[in-house]
Amino acid sequence: MIFGYARVSTTEQKLDRQIDLLTNYGTEKIFTEKITGKNMERKELNRLIDQLRPGDSIVVESLSRLGRSTKDLLFLIDKFNELKVNFISLKEQIDTTTPTGKLIFHIFASISEFERELISERVRSGLASARVRGRVGGRPKKKQKLINMAISLYESKKHTLKEIHEQTGVSPATLYRYLNKGD
Repeated sequence: MIFGYARVSTTEQKLDRQIDLLTNYGTEKIFTEKITGKNMERKELNRLIDQLRPGDSIVVESLSRLGRSTKDLLFLIDKFNELKVNFISLKEQIDTTTPTGKLIFHIFASISEFERELISERVRSGLASARVRGRVGGRPKKKQKLINMAISLYESKKHTLKEIHEQTGVSPATLYRYLNKGD
C-alpha cells in the first residue's frame, strides 16, 4: 500500500498543496497533522507507522515534513528500514524503490548507526573518566549502619519486615540479600 504523510507546523497553515502532490503521486491513504516538526510525539505519524507492512511505501512532500532535526529523520529512516518499507521524498527525489534511492537510504542508515556508536563511545568514555575520579555508577549503597540495624531487628524476631523497612529504609529484598551473604 502507498501511504502519504503531510504535516504543517501551525493550525493556520494549509495542507492542500501537500495533499494534492501526494494524491497525484498515487497514495492510497494520507495521514495529516498540524503540529510542529520539533515534536516527535505525532499521533498521525505514529498511526501511520503502526499500519506499515513490509513492502508498503510512505511518501512525503519533503524531508522537512517528516522531521526538523537530522536525529529525528535518521530515527525514522531506521524505523522504515527495520519495517522493510519503501520511502519516497518528492522534493529531494529520494525513492528507495530505485537503486539510487536505496543507496541514499543506506547512507542515511549508516550515518544513523555511526551516530549511535559515537554516542555509545562518549558514554563509555564519560563513565571511565568518572571512575578515574573516584565516582562509581549504579545505585548508592545503603549505609552499613542501617543494614546492621535492620539485621539486628530481623534477628530479634520482634519486628515484621514492613516495620524494619519503615524504621531503617532497608527493603526486604535488600535485607535478605545481606542475610544470605552471611551464609
